Amino acid sequence: MAVYFDHRAQAPHPGQNTDIQWHTTAPLLAVASQSSSTGGSVNLYREEGEYVQDGELRKSRPASVLAWHPTRKILAVGWETGELTILNEQEHEKFEAPDCLHKSEITILHWTSNGTRLLSGDATGVLVVWKADTRGRLQQQPLSQQNLQEQLTEVVLKPQAPVDPMTDIASLARAAVSGDESALDMFNWKKGKNNMRMTGAGMGSSEALTFFVGGKNGSVYYLSENGAMVKQFTADGAVRKLLYYQEKNILVTVTTNMMLTQHSVSHDGETREMIKVKLSGKSEHADIIWAGKGILATCTNECVLRMWDLDKEENYILNLDVNPSYDRTENITCISFCPSKKLLAGGTGSGHIAVWKYSPALGAAGNKQEPEDRWKLQPPSDVAGPVSDLAWGSSQNLLAVNTVDEVYVLCEQLMSSHCSQQTGVVQTGPMQLSVDMFAISKHNDIKADIQIKGIYSTRESIAIWDSKKLVVYEIPADASMIKSAGAFSSGSQLVCLYEQNVYTLEPGKVQVRNFQGTVKQLLSMSESEGEPVSMDVCSNFLVVGTSNGYVKMFDLSRREAKLCGSPKCLSDIMDNFGGIVSAKCNCTGSKVSIIGKYADGNMNPKIYIWDIDTDMVQFFNFETGRSEQDEYISDPGDSENDITAAERGKNQAAKDIAGRFPTSHHWDAEEVKLLVCETKLKPTTDTKPATESQSWNYGLTKPVIEEVIEEMVVSLFVTPESGVLIQDNFPLNQCHSALLAVQVPYFFFAKRADMMKQDSHLVGHSTNLLSSPSLLVPDIDPHAMVSRRLMRDFVGLENADKLVREAMMNFSYYLTIGNMDEAFKAIKLIKSESVWENMAKMCVKTRRLDVAAVCLGNMKHARGAKALREALKEPELDARVGVLAMQLGLNDDAERLFKNCKRYDLLNNYYQCQGEWNKALETAEMYDRVHLRTTYHNYAKYLESQGDFNSAILNYEKSDTHRFEVPRMLVDDPASLEGYVMKTKDKALKKWWAQFMESTAEMETALQFYQAAQDILSLVRVYCYCNNMEKAAEICNETGDRAACYHLARQYEGNDQIREAVHFFTRAGAYGSAIRLCKDNGMEDQLINLAFLSRPEDMVEAARYYEFKPGSQDKAVTLYHKAGHFSKALDLAFETKQFAALQMVSEDLDEKTDPELLRKCADFFIDNGQFDRAVDLLAVGKKYWEALKICMEQHVLMTEDLVEKLTPPKEMAETDPEERIKILDGIAEVCMQQGQYHLATKKYTQAGNKVKAMKALLKSGDTEKIIFFAGVSRQKEIYVMAAHYLQSLDWRKDPDIMKNIISFYTKGRALDSLANFYDACAQVEVDEYQNYDKALGALSEAYKCLAKAKMSNQSLQEEKLADLKHRITLVKKFVQARRTYEEDAEETIKTCQVLLQEPHIDASVRVGDIYGFMVEHFARKEKWRVAYECMEEMHLHLPKANIAYYINGKTIEAIHEALNIPMKESASPLNGFGGRQEDDDEDEVVEEDVVDETYDN
Repeated sequence: MAVYFDHRAQAPHPGQNTDIQWHTTAPLLAVASQSSSTGGSVNLYREEGEYVQDGELRKSRPASVLAWHPTRKILAVGWETGELTILNEQEHEKFEAPDCLHKSEITILHWTSNGTRLLSGDATGVLVVWKADTRGRLQQQPLSQQNLQEQLTEVVLKPQAPVDPMTDIASLARAAVSGDESALDMFNWKKGKNNMRMTGAGMGSSEALTFFVGGKNGSVYYLSENGAMVKQFTADGAVRKLLYYQEKNILVTVTTNMMLTQHSVSHDGETREMIKVKLSGKSEHADIIWAGKGILATCTNECVLRMWDLDKEENYILNLDVNPSYDRTENITCISFCPSKKLLAGGTGSGHIAVWKYSPALGAAGNKQEPEDRWKLQPPSDVAGPVSDLAWGSSQNLLAVNTVDEVYVLCEQLMSSHCSQQTGVVQTGPMQLSVDMFAISKHNDIKADIQIKGIYSTRESIAIWDSKKLVVYEIPADASMIKSAGAFSSGSQLVCLYEQNVYTLEPGKVQVRNFQGTVKQLLSMSESEGEPVSMDVCSNFLVVGTSNGYVKMFDLSRREAKLCGSPKCLSDIMDNFGGIVSAKCNCTGSKVSIIGKYADGNMNPKIYIWDIDTDMVQFFNFETGRSEQDEYISDPGDSENDITAAERGKNQAAKDIAGRFPTSHHWDAEEVKLLVCETKLKPTTDTKPATESQSWNYGLTKPVIEEVIEEMVVSLFVTPESGVLIQDNFPLNQCHSALLAVQVPYFFFAKRADMMKQDSHLVGHSTNLLSSPSLLVPDIDPHAMVSRRLMRDFVGLENADKLVREAMMNFSYYLTIGNMDEAFKAIKLIKSESVWENMAKMCVKTRRLDVAAVCLGNMKHARGAKALREALKEPELDARVGVLAMQLGLNDDAERLFKNCKRYDLLNNYYQCQGEWNKALETAEMYDRVHLRTTYHNYAKYLESQGDFNSAILNYEKSDTHRFEVPRMLVDDPASLEGYVMKTKDKALKKWWAQFMESTAEMETALQFYQAAQDILSLVRVYCYCNNMEKAAEICNETGDRAACYHLARQYEGNDQIREAVHFFTRAGAYGSAIRLCKDNGMEDQLINLAFLSRPEDMVEAARYYEFKPGSQDKAVTLYHKAGHFSKALDLAFETKQFAALQMVSEDLDEKTDPELLRKCADFFIDNGQFDRAVDLLAVGKKYWEALKICMEQHVLMTEDLVEKLTPPKEMAETDPEERIKILDGIAEVCMQQGQYHLATKKYTQAGNKVKAMKALLKSGDTEKIIFFAGVSRQKEIYVMAAHYLQSLDWRKDPDIMKNIISFYTKGRALDSLANFYDACAQVEVDEYQNYDKALGALSEAYKCLAKAKMSNQSLQEEKLADLKHRITLVKKFVQARRTYEEDAEETIKTCQVLLQEPHIDASVRVGDIYGFMVEHFARKEKWRVAYECMEEMHLHLPKANIAYYINGKTIEAIHEALNIPMKESASPLNGFGGRQEDDDEDEVVEEDVVDETYDN
């Protein structure tokens, strides 16, 4: 609980305050004011309102806007005159903006995130970006200047994207300096261009330099880093507020007419509209701010605040009327939010400061909590005058309040409290104290004259102090009047009292003074020990802790304090030592407990205990719930059955308190080994919102959050022999704010002031589930602020003497360590009846069920003993202990234990026993659905016992037991029962009521309810009983209900109405009964049809009937066949020569049929020329060779189904594999004979003869399957066969076939064939494309393949190689000649002439191509006569060739035209076969590319 101390700003001169702004971190407040006499001014104040002498600015006109530098103590001030002033409070300097470009009132002012730039804008739309140095001075020339032609009203900085920690140069530098080797390595490998190491600039700037600016016309602009201004959108009205949601990159815009829009923002500042809504409330003087992550708070000068959660899309309001301190008519005028403490402050027109703290409840309650309930309204603070403005600021979270005439600084101060020697003192206000003296049961209130920052109390005196003064009060023996005993100046932040001495902490020492402030003794600390930071007095011992980790103890029993032993240094013992928070000793001064913090400021979860006698230090770790010994000894792998009961209880107690850290600790005033700590749940590092202390559990229906206790009180036993042991733990009551002290048998707690008014009844008679109400002791006074809680062990022994208290503590200690002999010995002399009950209750905490059994026996608690014995069967320890807690009336513990072990069935049963039916139903619904219906049923039984029949009926229906339970419940009230049945839609209940009516002979009513229940059988039964057979028949014909039809048929049969009986037996599906009647009454016209519809057994009976009836044997055969009696059907068919029926029956024969019968049928079909049917039967009978012979001789078509039937099963491959292969070959030969090549391939493959399979496939001509089969067969011979086949196709136009040919020849090792293929490819290149380059490549490949080939005729291979080599030489000469033509044309022509002299040149290079090349050359040189002669010579060598095929047609025409010679017909260009085409076919281009690719590879 906190209060706010208010300090009025000490203004140097009066005036009206117009604006207030806090520095981000420093406690500096800037206040803008104006007055008619002095004009405008800006003044600076410190945290307690002290005026800063050098921090004043004055102008003739008021200041219009203030903006603090984000890191430095530099203030930018914009004035109504357009002037811009910079005040550097750190350097005590003032600067004016150079050549200020603003000629009108400055309306917006904002620094960038690091303060290197300052943006200013005025009422005429001039926007200027200034460059600032580290002292705040602005450069002469601005970075950019814009004139937007409208008044600028709002600006917001666009935050920079989060910096990658791997590339953040500042973070890397800090880590490197601290010795992090990985950070040092980062500077070596992080390099930019030109191998230069990256600097901070290279890694990217982390400063936000871009803004969004809003204007009066509704325009919103984006200002980029380089000063470019881009208009993004126009809002519906003047821009009142711009807010940026950094986590989701959303810009929120609010206009003066309360229209809110959301825009998503890209990295380059582009916006896209997402949502546009109209906000509620008054539009005048509205104030909109962020109040947490994604939460907007709106103040519209009303009595409520309107909240909008953008993430959850929740709207709600915060009211003032929940606290009676506020008037219903007062309105909230302004708001401000403190992010670090999650406090939302609102100022009212009546001078109240309302503060809401965002504190959602933990566990399941928080999950169900309404959003407005998460904000807790704190007690108000008051100022003089209506509040016009509020501002949170500085690292101290100070609140500035502007009332126009005055400015106040509110500083949060935690409520001080202290309790010692049964005297508790609690601060209730800035200057008020509540004193509770339990020794004499008196209460007093004190009004102090200082603002209290600390309290210390003893039985005789009280000390209070602030930062400047200390006051001591004396308490008389009767506490009639508490008055001041002395006061003196002191700046000590910590004070202790002992008898007539006051101990104050001073720099480097502890001063011992009397009540008037006279120094009596100095307790100095050495430089190595550091400054004293902690101090406490217990009994007659003073403990002092220092900043360097030293703990010193002084004996105060003498006239002067004397040091006890040597100081103990704990800085090396405490983990990651960051300082001592508190140090306290026990009543004998033998042990000192210390809690500390880590170097990063977080609390250390361990409490350390220094044993002064042995000079040993041990600890207890609240994070694990174990002491130092347990952490090293315990083995997590031990099962529950392998450990003792004491260890089992210790392990469970450790789980209960794990995950915490201590906040305070107190030794008992008389019991030397009892130490009590207040602990809090340790916050997690998880970034998930609002779930740090919540534990998720997934139920059967939906995930829920289990309850988690945030604050807990843990009592420990500290002994040298057993270490530190857990004695007890319990949650801190919601009415209590802190643990103050412990003195057997009581704990002392400070109450929460806000709970005093709202829930005062909970203090004395608590119903809080987290703390047993029976343990809270009634207060000594209704206004008492200190509450006592009885220790669980001392229920009923509150007034016991010291001997009994010691005996109970010893029993508790021995029970904790598991020494049962000593435990019972400790209490054997105590005769109190309540002792055994208390001991049994202690067993719940210690989980000692063996001890509990003894206690229950001594209590003569037979029911509890029986329940405990039965509970021992439960597998979970907590479940067994929970049953014990139920029997002892420890309801809260039972509930907690059942939840802890997730035994929701027991928890459900517990709630039912307690009559908490809502909780029972909720538990069953979420966790225990297997017992959900049982729970509803039990609840209905409870409601029935209470006489609430209507509610009982609803729950009986939910339990699905209403069909029996509701009639039973209402049996004595027929009218209500009839009314319920009339209303219900349950058919079973209507049927029951109809039966009830029928039993009372009310047949008409019974028929109505049977009809409503749609019980057709009962309807027909009643109609038959009433002899209304026509109505019964009508119903049966309409509904076709089989049971009803059967009943009616029996009735007709009984009345000898056979035809009607047969009809309804047929409708009922009772064909056996219908057949029976037909046989008995000669109704053969219906018999055969009924037999076909009936079961096989009935068919056989009918068949037997027809078998012996002359002329009806065909029907008998059909029925035998239909019933599955094939043998009987065939025998009868052969006997009676029913050949048509024989064909029908043979279709259903299978391998299970008698082979002789199959053979007989096959012979029948052979004799009748139905060879295909005969083959089918022979195949079924596994007569494969006979079937194949018939197929071969009679040319029976081999279908796929027939082939599969003829194929022997795979099992035959194990018994007679050779025979199976022969049969498969035979099948394949028949398929080959009939041209079924695919089937032949399949059978040859199954027989393992892949070569024949390939031959069959080649005959099919299925290229795709041939290629696939060759690929999967992987046999050389098959590869070659496939390649030969593919070469017979048009491979020139299909690149895939060419690739497969080459691949198959290669894989088949047929290199000679591959060489021939390459030779053919070369010829194609020459004949069709005149491409001698590729032809040369093909010939080269052919030569390589032939050289590697292993031909049987060696001489023939050498001859072919020589021929190939000669051809390659000639082609190469021709190719080389064409390539060197441009360099040496004459030499090329000579080469061509030499080639023409070669014998058989046409086998390598076509003569026409050589002559054509020469003619083209001479024509180019315009040697027309020589060209013509060359053409004539070519004609002599190739008399039948068309020279136009080798020479371009235009060239031929040019030669004839030049020599004036008429064109011959043979020399004319042709478009057909003889002419040269300029463009090749697309397919040929494809082939050429494929061949080229092949040669290159």
